[in-house]
Amino acid sequence: MAIILSSNLLIDQYQSKLVTADEAVKIVKSGDWVQYGEFVMQPKELDVALARRVGELEDVKIRCVTVTMIPEVVKADPERKHFRFNDWHFSGFSRAMQAQNLCNYIPVTYHEAKKLIEEFVEIDVAFILVAPMNSNGYFNLGTSNSITSYVIEKAKKVVVEVNTSVPVCLGGNAESVHISDVDYVVESVQNQKLLNLPETTIIDTDREIASVVMGMMEDGCCLQLGIGAMPNVVGSMIAESDLKNLGVHTEMLVDSFVDMHESGRVNGKMKTIDKGKMAYTFAMGTDKLYDFLDNNPVCASYPVHYTNDPFIIAQNDKVFAINNAIEVDLFSQVASEAVGSRQISGTGGQLDFMFAAFRSKGGKGLICLSSTKTLKDGTVASRIRPTLSPGTIVTIPRTINYYVVTEYGVALMKGRTTWQRAEELINVAHPDFRDELIKEAEKMKIWVRTNKLEA
Repeated sequence: MAIILSSNLLIDQYQSKLVTADEAVKIVKSGDWVQYGEFVMQPKELDVALARRVGELEDVKIRCVTVTMIPEVVKADPERKHFRFNDWHFSGFSRAMQAQNLCNYIPVTYHEAKKLIEEFVEIDVAFILVAPMNSNGYFNLGTSNSITSYVIEKAKKVVVEVNTSVPVCLGGNAESVHISDVDYVVESVQNQKLLNLPETTIIDTDREIASVVMGMMEDGCCLQLGIGAMPNVVGSMIAESDLKNLGVHTEMLVDSFVDMHESGRVNGKMKTIDKGKMAYTFAMGTDKLYDFLDNNPVCASYPVHYTNDPFIIAQNDKVFAINNAIEVDLFSQVASEAVGSRQISGTGGQLDFMFAAFRSKGGKGLICLSSTKTLKDGTVASRIRPTLSPGTIVTIPRTINYYVVTEYGVALMKGRTTWQRAEELINVAHPDFRDELIKEAEKMKIWVRTNKLEA
């Protein structure tokens, strides 16, 4: 009888908070800070409804994490007079908006997000996409745990947009919000499917770099893979390899982790914490990944202050952090998020995992990039440069950089002098640029002429 009563009370709470999207967005006032859900968990119908209020509002500041669509509030206000959009981690959509001065980046060291939001960020209203409420009164946060629980705790008003397409992603921790902590419930009319990332174009260089990485892999290592073609190729190669007893403690869960698990490469038996679990803070991929996540107890969704804390990550042995970069200079500084003043992505968890990999017993932090890039005018340029492009933001300082990998091999940075770092990096640069890099290193007084490069 008590169970029925409890259920009825939950239903009553739900019905009392159920409103349309147009009714829910009336709580937004001019000058408010509004937080949207993260990654593929962005609210769709609340965004549309808020855009309809464009003429009524001024100076509404909106935050998101890796916007996966052009928001309707941005389309409704192309001169940015009413809505000011901001992103914690840039996507292609963010870059397109930034090019028109319609979006700004918010710098963040990802594992610090909890304290940052608790102490330094104002949130008046939160719009959060969720799975339908369960029999215990909880809405699952789906594929994006990340900062969402902090947002819910900090926001003055919380509105959930219920979508039946959202997979139930088990914890871990903080993977759900209770009806008692929600101010309004909006039921999606369209129940739009979560975004499926397009298939990544893979080139021969990606495979060559991945092959170098595979030569460094060991049985029992604990994996973190970043976004992009090359990490996905590594995942595919692992799935087809004879590696054993791999673990997963990552920021982002992608499709290749499904392949690695189903092939038997990943079982988490050698992990120190979350043994047997694939720990992650957000997931982005295709329906293959979302279907795999749904009510799957092998996956553990955690907030980012857990998954990305270097001191927590490093409790696992053999942490292998595999990430992309845009440029590396001869001082061994890494640019992974910007070229000049143009923001490309964000710091994300790359710094967190590079730091953790060094602390981990037997760990390796790999910064991977092709040796060259082709510019818009068709000329080929080296990604290993004397110095970073003017104005470029440093993502990984030289003191944290560990290994740099190109299709030409591996360069170790730890414990190396400036001339040793330059030598190591020139050795993995494209041969066509090595002489030029040597000359520039000499000018900068970080090269000793008697040093001999590998043939």
